[in-house]
Amino acid sequence: MDVLLDKEWLDEHLESLPLWKQEAYQSFSSTIADDENTYPCVPGRQGFLMNNLRFSFIGDPRDIHAAEELAHALKEYGKISRDTGKYASLVVFVETPDEMLASYHVENYRDLFWDVLNHVTTFDQTEWPEDIPTDPSDHKWEFCFDGEPYFAFCATPAHEIRRSRYFPGMLLAFQPRWVFNEINDSTVFGRKMKKLIRKRLVEYDGIPGHPDLKWYGQTDNHEWKQYFLSDDDSSPSKCPFTRMKNKFSGFFK
Repeated sequence: MDVLLDKEWLDEHLESLPLWKQEAYQSFSSTIADDENTYPCVPGRQGFLMNNLRFSFIGDPRDIHAAEELAHALKEYGKISRDTGKYASLVVFVETPDEMLASYHVENYRDLFWDVLNHVTTFDQTEWPEDIPTDPSDHKWEFCFDGEPYFAFCATPAHEIRRSRYFPGMLLAFQPRWVFNEINDSTVFGRKMKKLIRKRLVEYDGIPGHPDLKWYGQTDNHEWKQYFLSDDDSSPSKCPFTRMKNKFSGFFK
């Protein structure tokens, strides 16, 4: 089985996958394509319906092999993302054992999310892009892998208040920075899209949007704060991201 799958393949072959993978994909598809059309991320919904999204599965995120699997998926995705459509994103379903479901809180998932991203960088063989700052405190910083900048997103089973950040298992998504070329504050379309998404987000969650939700490039914006939102309005004072020393192994031998 390929490391990257699309909607058409999954719809046709889903029953051939392990049960947890079936349940993860079914939960995602029923949420993002619900009949009420209430899911707040309009580009995400359109990307799913138009088969622009690509999907991957990784194992227990507490194991270093999960980071290696994610690195492999990101490397392959970077090669084809521009051919998948204007609403491209990579959605990664994470195996979430029962013991995690029973004991992990939002803060535990936050730590795990950053731990996975940090370990992913140990498998990155490409230099950090010259036009992207390496300091997360810089308003132009973005997570990068294999030379590609991505907006990262995490949803967890522990989120209860922010429905938009809830998923039955841990879920990651990576949206290439180029997707936002037309969806930003400098375009009429981008401003309209932002207004629509923020309106639907408030309706979906039933609470005001998190104060960390801003535009990429704003001088008071920090992308890393948006990757993993708390259930309340709090956010860490310092970015947990650390680009770790490369070590080529496994898939990259």
